[in-house]
Amino acid sequence: MRRSRTPVAVVAAALALPLAACNGGTTGTGSSMSQQTGAPTPTATRSAEPAAWIGDFVKGMSLEQKVGQLFVPTFADRADAERMIRRYHVGGFIYFPGNARDPVQTARLSNALQRASEIPLLLGVDEEQGLVTRLPYLTKFPGNMALGATAQPGLAHEAARVTGTELRALGINQNYAPVADVNVNPANPVIGVRSFGSDPALVSQMLGGAVQGYQDAGVAATAKHFPGHGDTDVDSHTGLPVIRHTRQEWERLDAPPFQAAVRQGVDAIMTAHIVVPGLDDSGDPATMSRTVLTGLLRQKLGYRGVIVTDSLQMAGARQKYGATQAAVRAVQAGADQLLMPPNLAGAHAAVVSAVRRGAITRQRLDESVTRILALKARRGLFGDVQVDPRRAAQVVGSRAHQEVARRVAEASVTLVRNKGGALPLRNGTRVHVAGPHAPQLAAALRKRNVRIAGSPQAADVVVLTTQDAGAATAARIRAMGGRPVVAVALGRPYDLAHAGAATATLATYSSGNVSLNALARVLTGQTKPAGRLPVQVSGLRFGHGLTY
Repeated sequence: MRRSRTPVAVVAAALALPLAACNGGTTGTGSSMSQQTGAPTPTATRSAEPAAWIGDFVKGMSLEQKVGQLFVPTFADRADAERMIRRYHVGGFIYFPGNARDPVQTARLSNALQRASEIPLLLGVDEEQGLVTRLPYLTKFPGNMALGATAQPGLAHEAARVTGTELRALGINQNYAPVADVNVNPANPVIGVRSFGSDPALVSQMLGGAVQGYQDAGVAATAKHFPGHGDTDVDSHTGLPVIRHTRQEWERLDAPPFQAAVRQGVDAIMTAHIVVPGLDDSGDPATMSRTVLTGLLRQKLGYRGVIVTDSLQMAGARQKYGATQAAVRAVQAGADQLLMPPNLAGAHAAVVSAVRRGAITRQRLDESVTRILALKARRGLFGDVQVDPRRAAQVVGSRAHQEVARRVAEASVTLVRNKGGALPLRNGTRVHVAGPHAPQLAAALRKRNVRIAGSPQAADVVVLTTQDAGAATAARIRAMGGRPVVAVALGRPYDLAHAGAATATLATYSSGNVSLNALARVLTGQTKPAGRLPVQVSGLRFGHGLTY
């Protein structure tokens, strides 16, 4: 860094940067609550150009420093991260359990990394809530599809605000969430319950609440995976999916949540390693498609914030161009942040070389660096970014935060069938619990004075849990010896399409302890089921749900 132009010299100017700088739509703060839905209603503002100091700051950076700002690698430990800061001037890091072991250690690590970098770092994590969680000590929520079952954007806001508050207490300032994909394919192997649902309007409303919640907590939200990963039967971690939506289908199904995120003023949008011939017939993954990133996202949707790639370690990113050239192609397409390059040294050198030979223009590079610095300023990173490790230990997993998770879980449990009023369980009913997480559910029922039987034959009712069992669900019900069965889908609710022989069926969309406890309360009548199916299930309509 040219030390005559350090961040310290421009802190005062940085703090004056308008919140909406370099981002279309709203600021994500100063919201009010909609009286009809409980959804946060953002305060509209006019987008502003980046403050003058950012342009001057970018001019003072070397080519290597500018390129470094694009990269967000993984790291083994503090020494490894500090080496990458010195050698490659990286713009941030992504945390995983191996280097973020507990609240105090994580907060101290964040402080150390920020001290090591002349330019403040975006420290990110994949903390979607539910199925995808990286930090096991955070308050655990059921996840997006459970939130979709509540149909309450206000709850999505509360859940995201809690997670964002805990992340910021750890010194983490960017979350690669929420998921904006509309899960219209029951066989989708990579999204599923990570999605809010199969209805674009519902997903848009819930996404808006989540984006606002993260950003209200001071954490950059990242809507993913553009242009939409909800209709695929291939996992982009292991292959390159092709989605056959036409342009018209994309505009109807996939685009609305991203349009909502842009209007909401989302800080970042993540790309998908998918091929969508209806949007770009070149065969390029969206991450490397200028037609998709610049043409659709920037020009058609009017997005002016940061575009971040999905992990460049994934097979979908490397299959066509290889790991090193994938980074160059992504920048050419319009991406700003390059997440998790498998070879940082090679990718950094490739982008530097591309700029020097004109394959990436200096103007194009400066645009990305400007957007990244504007995001850092918008999230207050040019001020005091040091956090208190003792406070982190108090904030993370607090009783108040656990209470929010409990309310979300209880509001999400969906009663789909209840023949003859089999539920709630009557006093004295002997219950056998079978299936995934049966011991935990049985323990939760015992706490509510339910008599637990050791076998189906000794029971009056069998509670059978399933977790993405698919067609095998029917056989598992038959194996319960003719006893009345209450079938509960702990994962994807599509299992219920095969539960026609069950007396009663429910969905929790999650197998976490908070959902199992909520399920036990519903089964025993302590809580009334309130959820509604947020996806279409064969034989069951979207929005279906019963109560007692």
